[in-house]
Amino acid sequence: MAASLPPPTPSPSLKINSSGSLKTSLNRLFSKTTPSLSKPTWRSLRSTCKSELRSFGDSQNWITVDHFPRADPVRIIHSSPSAAPISMAASASLDSAAKSAKKVCLFYCAETKPLAERIAALSDHIELRSINWRTFADGFPNLFIPNAHGIRGQHVAFLASFSSPGVIFEQLSIIYALPKLFVSSFTLVLPFFPTGTSERMEDEGDVATAFTLARILSNVPISRGGPTSLVTFDIHALQERFYFGDNILPCFESGIPLLKNRLQQLSDSDNISIAFPDDGAWKRFHKQLQHFPTIVCAKVREGDQRIVRLKEGDPRGRHVVIVDDLVQSGGTLIECQKVLAAHGAAKISAYVTHGIFPNKSWERFKHDSGGNPEGGMAYFWITDSCPRTMNEVMNRPPFEVISLANSIAASLLI
Repeated sequence: MAASLPPPTPSPSLKINSSGSLKTSLNRLFSKTTPSLSKPTWRSLRSTCKSELRSFGDSQNWITVDHFPRADPVRIIHSSPSAAPISMAASASLDSAAKSAKKVCLFYCAETKPLAERIAALSDHIELRSINWRTFADGFPNLFIPNAHGIRGQHVAFLASFSSPGVIFEQLSIIYALPKLFVSSFTLVLPFFPTGTSERMEDEGDVATAFTLARILSNVPISRGGPTSLVTFDIHALQERFYFGDNILPCFESGIPLLKNRLQQLSDSDNISIAFPDDGAWKRFHKQLQHFPTIVCAKVREGDQRIVRLKEGDPRGRHVVIVDDLVQSGGTLIECQKVLAAHGAAKISAYVTHGIFPNKSWERFKHDSGGNPEGGMAYFWITDSCPRTMNEVMNRPPFEVISLANSIAASLLI
C-alpha cells in the first residue's frame, strides 16, 4: 500500500453482523479511524477488505474487523477470545485441507482384526473401533457398539468376513445397525463375496444364493450420507454386479494389480506367461494382463470326468502363472498344471484372489524348488481375503500371501 496508516484510535475494532450492510459498517469504521487517508488509499483499503469478507456472505456468525497500524492489511478473525488472527486465504486453505482429509472409523469382526490393523497402520486418517461380540446362553448374538455417540457425524466402515454361515447373522446385525447411528457415510468392506459360485439356476429348483445375499446387502439402511458403499474384490461372475439394488453402491475392486507388482519383482519377470484355466477366467482377467503372453486352457467333459486341455498358447520354456478368482478343492488347478508341464513349461505358479481351500485342500499343492513343474509349484499367491486360510498357509511354501490392505485403505479414503 503506497501510504502508511496512522495509529488507530482507542476503538480499533468494530463487530459486524455479516448479514447486515457491509458497506455501511466499513464506512462507519474507517470514518472514525482513518480520517487522513487519501481517496486512492481509501479505495484500495476498502477493496482489500471487501475481497477478504466476500466468503462470509451467507454466514450468521459475528466477525471482528481489526485495524492494524502501518502497512499491515485488514485481517478477518472469528470473534472468539482465544482465536488468533488469520487471513482469509490461509483460513480457506486450512478448511480445504481439513475437508479433503477424510477420516474413517473402521470397525471389524474377530477374523478380520489383523487385516484391519494393517489397514489402519497405512493412514492416520483411519481409526480402529472395536465391537463387543458376546452371546447369550442360547448362542444367539449379544452385541454392543461402544461409544456409539462418538461416531455421530463420522465416516464409518465395517470390515466383514462371511467365512461361514454361522458368522454371517451377527455381522449383518452390526452392518444394519451402524448406518442408523447418525453417521455421515457407511462403507461395508467384504473382500470375498462367498456365495459367488452359486449365481445361476441350471435346473428347476436350484437356488441362486448369490442373488439372495446381494438382496440382503441391498437392504442395509441408508445413512445420513446416502446408500451404503460395498467394497468387494474379484466377484466370481460378471453378472453378479447386477444383482444389487439401488440402495447400495458396489465398488468392484481387483487383486490383479497386486499380482502384477509381485511378478515385476521376480528375477525371471521377462519370461512369464499367464495361463487361464477356463474361458471364464480369461473373460474376467485378460484385459488386466494383456501385456503378458497368454495361454488358455479348457475344461471338457468325457463321461463323468472333466478333462483340462490346452486350447491356445505355448508354455514351452516359460514360467507360467495360472490365474483365477478363487480356488476350493484345487482340482482344476492341478489338472491345468499337469497339462502345462506336459507341454514344456519350465516353471509353474498360481494366483487366486480368494484361497478358500475347505478341509485343508491346500495341502494338495507341493513346492517345486526347481526342475519339477508337474509335481509342484514355484509360488502359489493368495490374498488375505479369507483370514482362516491365510493363517493356515502362512510360511508354508509354495504359498505367499499378498495383502489387500493398501487397496482397501485407498477405497475407504475415496
